[in-house]
Amino acid sequence: MAKRHHTHPLEVQLLREGIVESKHHVQAVVCDRRGRVLSAAGDPETAAFIRSALKPFQALAVTSTGALERYNLNDRDLAIMCGSHQGSIDQLRQVFRILWQASIEPDQLQCPIPAGKRSPLEHNCSGKHAGMLAVCQQRQLPLTTYLKRNHPVQSLILAKVAELLQMPPDELMVARDDCGAPTYFMQLNQMASLFAQLASGDNLDMERIVRAMTHHPDMVGGEGHFDTEVMRISNGSLVSKAGAEGIQCVGRLGDGMGLAIKVTDGSKRAKYAVALHLLRQLGWIQPDNADALAERFTVINEFKRLNIEGELVMM
Repeated sequence: MAKRHHTHPLEVQLLREGIVESKHHVQAVVCDRRGRVLSAAGDPETAAFIRSALKPFQALAVTSTGALERYNLNDRDLAIMCGSHQGSIDQLRQVFRILWQASIEPDQLQCPIPAGKRSPLEHNCSGKHAGMLAVCQQRQLPLTTYLKRNHPVQSLILAKVAELLQMPPDELMVARDDCGAPTYFMQLNQMASLFAQLASGDNLDMERIVRAMTHHPDMVGGEGHFDTEVMRISNGSLVSKAGAEGIQCVGRLGDGMGLAIKVTDGSKRAKYAVALHLLRQLGWIQPDNADALAERFTVINEFKRLNIEGELVMM
């Protein structure tokens, strides 16, 4: 029998008093640390921008260069570098601490100032940008051009990701993310492979990143944020990072397996509902914990809820 390459995608239905009002279609894949596809729903080779789910791997520039030690940065600092934060006072103080330790002024952040806000510190990617600037400061690299694709800090990040994917760096398609930093266009199975490697415990730098994220989930998202709540309720057995336009990635610690999800129309509500559905199917989360999270992420109000049709199929 020929090996199957794709299956039916998942469908997320918005039900209004039990009647289907809208639908979202979703691709999902589970890979091991070697990049082998274990199960899928839809086409595991679906390509998309990884967006902010790239942040734990962009943080490798900080863990691998000695910048953490040089500036006495801690796990909370590292967690906010991996996060898409909500701009709380504690989170902004953490980003400011990174800059202070590295003798960098906040106005050197080149992420946009959010609408109605006063500082780039308040942008949800400011932790990532602060980490990049700390590496630049430590290596005496230009601070004003750190977002350029050919800047050494971006070349370092690209090389790290390409090495994990076992491909030449120049084969990765690069585009500018909304915060101004480069992001990469890759297949869904490649995203799942990255998170499988992140969660495997085989690499000391990635192990420290995982420890920072799972020990300080409040820095990765914030109260009520999906990534924060999943890592909190799973007691650190899962590492989770969302990306814009319907991207959600999760790694299962110790097992060396990664899950990547892409909602075709980019829906945020659909990716969270699918993630919980698949975490339950995979047995990566306890049923009572899945039920508790479902109340928050699949029940919209007393008249509306999300329903998922389909499941992962072994490949």
